Amino acid sequence: MAEHSEQACQRVDVGITRVFELFGKRWTGPIVSVLMQQPVHFADLRRAIPGISERMLSDRLSELGAAGLVVREVDEGPPLRVSYRLTRAGAAMEPALKELAHWSKTYLPSDGPC
Repeated sequence: MAEHSEQACQRVDVGITRVFELFGKRWTGPIVSVLMQQPVHFADLRRAIPGISERMLSDRLSELGAAGLVVREVDEGPPLRVSYRLTRAGAAMEPALKELAHWSKTYLPSDGPC
């Protein structure tokens, strides 16, 4: 029979906890995925992610910016245009996200809940 003591159960890795606090939120992954391709204007980013509201996109971009993964750039125009791009830290996630995409194609059923 398995031991069920405090010593038998290890705590989750702090790094994993920090990653999923950010990437566990809905829409964060798709936003970063689109930005990996190139800098994108806000309206184009919203069109690239079906179902996301302007408010939610704005909130997630603010969170990614606060985490140092995304930069907001304003072109005064005219017309005024706002675009977003990944920072070096954000772009460094590409190999990990590609591995997750590969894993999902291999192990997650295509008729899953999403």
